[in-house]
Formats: sequence, C-alpha cells, structure tokens
Amino acid sequence: MTVPSTRADIAGPAGRIEASIQTPEGALRGVAVLCHPHPLHGGTMDNKVIQTLARTFAQLGWRAVRFNFRGVGASEGQWDGGKGEVDDALAVVAAQRDPALPLALGGFSFGGYVAAQAAARLAAAGAPVQRVVLVGPATSTFVVPPVPADSLVIHGEADDVVPLKATLDWARPQGLPVVVLPGVGHFFHGQLARLRELVTRGLSR
Repeated sequence: MTVPSTRADIAGPAGRIEASIQTPEGALRGVAVLCHPHPLHGGTMDNKVIQTLARTFAQLGWRAVRFNFRGVGASEGQWDGGKGEVDDALAVVAAQRDPALPLALGGFSFGGYVAAQAAARLAAAGAPVQRVVLVGPATSTFVVPPVPADSLVIHGEADDVVPLKATLDWARPQGLPVVVLPGVGHFFHGQLARLRELVTRGLSR
C-alpha cells in the first residue's frame, strides 16, 4: 500500500527547503531523511531511487522525508560543492527529528556522501543516527566518511558512474559489508523492486 506524500517547506541555512513527507498511519517506527543525487547532474528528490527508498521506509512504518538541496526545485540558494548540501540535510533532520524515535539517514550517489557526512556530524555532536542506508555512494568523487558498522550499503557491479572498486576500497578498512547486485548499473534500471527487497530485509534485521 502506497503511503501518500505531502509537500512542506523547511527553513534551511540558504532559505526555504522544499520537502516531500510520507507519514504512515499508526505508531511510527522512526524518521528517515533521504538525500538525492548530484544537483548539477539532474538529481532531485523525485529521483526514482530516492522515491523507492522513501516508499520502502514508509511502508515499513517510518516517516520518510525527501527534500531538494539548495537551488533545486523550489529550494532556495545555490550549489555549494557539497558543504552547504550537508548543512541542508542537517537542517531537515533538525526540523523533522523526534527525540522519541529512531533516526535513519539514506542517500543515493552524491546523496550517499551527504547522508554519511551528516551522520558523522550528528555522531560527533552526541546525537548519532540509528540507521544509515547508502545506495551507490559517491566514493570515487567525494570524501565519504566511515559509517556505523550496521549500515546498509548497496552497489551495482556494473556501475559506470561510481566504480564498484571505489566503494569496496572505502568499505574495506571499516570491515563494512557491501551488498553487490550483479550486472546492475548506477541508476538501477529495472532493478527497483530488487532494491526495495534488499532495503526491506536490511531494515528488518
């Protein structure tokens, strides 16, 4: 069953942040903030991988919050090379986080970098997240920090945007498992149902 979404505006460091929120009925399991791919390459909160993550979290009982980085859609501001985009994610977390509920951060590609950076910042501030989900994180083009040991990392074997080797090299020093989908490219064409299954299984552990 699809959980309907509502649009919202969130105050951010560069102005208004446009967001889409899916809140399932009944008691919530947590709040998930999800970060979209690179804004300069067409990434928005309506990216199909991010929408798949949001639907999956919502169907599992989490409030799922997608948002547009500064300068994307109706979000104010302009591209800031990654630094300001992490600040945007943290502003959304501050606005949506419920102290009584677990917090998850997720992201695809560039959004995976942002989610990992935001998680590291929150941990350093004494407010760690409970779950991290990264899909095809941009380990070859951005400095992605280490993530918690129970993080779910999914990568396509045939990724021609972020080579699988880059993510394995990043994960190896952490002893972090990476779920590899054989023959799958960066954008998970035709594989969204499979991605949903993997995330569902990972979150149900």
